[in-house]
Amino acid sequence: MSLEAALLLGTFAGIIIGYLIAKIYFFIKVKKQRQDAVNRSRNVVMGHVNEKIAPLLPNFPYHYKDLTFLGKGIDYIVFDGLSHGNLQKIVFLEIKSGTSTLNRNETMIKQCIEKGNIEYEIFRL
Repeated sequence: MSLEAALLLGTFAGIIIGYLIAKIYFFIKVKKQRQDAVNRSRNVVMGHVNEKIAPLLPNFPYHYKDLTFLGKGIDYIVFDGLSHGNLQKIVFLEIKSGTSTLNRNETMIKQCIEKGNIEYEIFRL
């Protein structure tokens, strides 16, 4: 076999081996990304389920009839005692499960409430 043929054969073999290695690498990478997406989706769905179930649990601190579900930014507004005709306080309630934390919008809402930047308005048509 001539030197040129050996170089050509070696180059061709290198290209094929490189292609196969890249194919395996990207297959594994895509598989991990898909699994991560599935896990995130599962966590989001379970979070939504937990938000709905939490008020039904025996250790939940508020009466179910005192809750108003919002779902965006704040999960519930609690009118504590309103169902018994004795409103004690209004609570902005966010329900989290596991190690989940407040997102950016939830953090801004929390800070606004803590600063007392809250108003009551009536809009008439």
